[in-house]
Amino acid sequence: MDDLQVTNGELYPLLFIPAYAERIWGGTQLENKLGRTLPQCKLPVGEAWELYDRPEGASIVENGSLKGKSLHDLMREYRTGLLGSAAGCAGKDGEEYFPLLVKIIDAAQILSLQVHPSAAHCRILGKGEEKNELWYIIHAQKDAKIYAGLSPRVSKTQFLDSLEGDSGELKELLQSFDACPGDAYFIYAGRLHAIGGGVLLLEIQQNSDTTYRVNDWGRIAPDGSRRELHIAESMTCIDFTDRTVARITGPSDSSFHNRKYTILDDCRYFQVTNLKLVEEIYQSTESTGSFHLVSAIDHAVEVVTASGKVLVPAGRTCLVPASTGRYSLVPQVGEGETANVVLTAR
Repeated sequence: MDDLQVTNGELYPLLFIPAYAERIWGGTQLENKLGRTLPQCKLPVGEAWELYDRPEGASIVENGSLKGKSLHDLMREYRTGLLGSAAGCAGKDGEEYFPLLVKIIDAAQILSLQVHPSAAHCRILGKGEEKNELWYIIHAQKDAKIYAGLSPRVSKTQFLDSLEGDSGELKELLQSFDACPGDAYFIYAGRLHAIGGGVLLLEIQQNSDTTYRVNDWGRIAPDGSRRELHIAESMTCIDFTDRTVARITGPSDSSFHNRKYTILDDCRYFQVTNLKLVEEIYQSTESTGSFHLVSAIDHAVEVVTASGKVLVPAGRTCLVPASTGRYSLVPQVGEGETANVVLTAR
């Protein structure tokens, strides 16, 4: 609704205009599954930045009286109402930025095998930004895969030797999973990972754009070049002791009632819950003292607050400011249907 106003300093639920990024591995599911109209690009679109606040640019508000303002403008003008008790992200420029970043990844080809640094790794390397992230599978084509972590049977020496060999052999050293809608993966800093071709997923992460490529599967760009690898940085960051299973299996049963499933609750940067809704459910930002992010997955959901209501289409994310307090989510479903909502709190 465009009549939403900031009243007595109280913010309303915010939608943002997605920003699209070309990627050599980009796919078509943003259009085919989510009905997006994408810009004309030389390369396929691989990422939709749904919510971001970076030194190089920030999301633009799409609805209400704040329409046209950037998320960074809101951080400057309404910091307490927006974040509540949550800490922002400190930039090298002395500015404070919104702490999380939300993307949708649309992969037609496998992404590079990569790793993200922890805060300790960044200090050792003297560069980079810590990044922990979570993936929630929205859609997956037949035989699509997720790669996360080393196989329990693989030694560090075997892995290092494989980097000079065949890409197929390298994949055999990784934990691989069938990509299934509703499953989630926690990719903590230090965990090797790659998103397989045919996967459309929601990515919730710390506000960071640091990625170190270990292997790009021999991929050659249209101009004949190969993308840069970061072997030295990767070897510093990879947790070679990690043999745990990254997959968080989604529920497969059905119900005629609302259900709530915890996806991630032991990460200091964000907590994630999967709501399966058949009817209205009430939530409150007072329970966490900070903002909520409401990501509609397969059906639209209406966010209703004292300020008014906002319809969040499937695939979009709404920022519910910390000052909101009690609000409700109303799934836009027919009889016998269930709406999946991913709720992120700080």
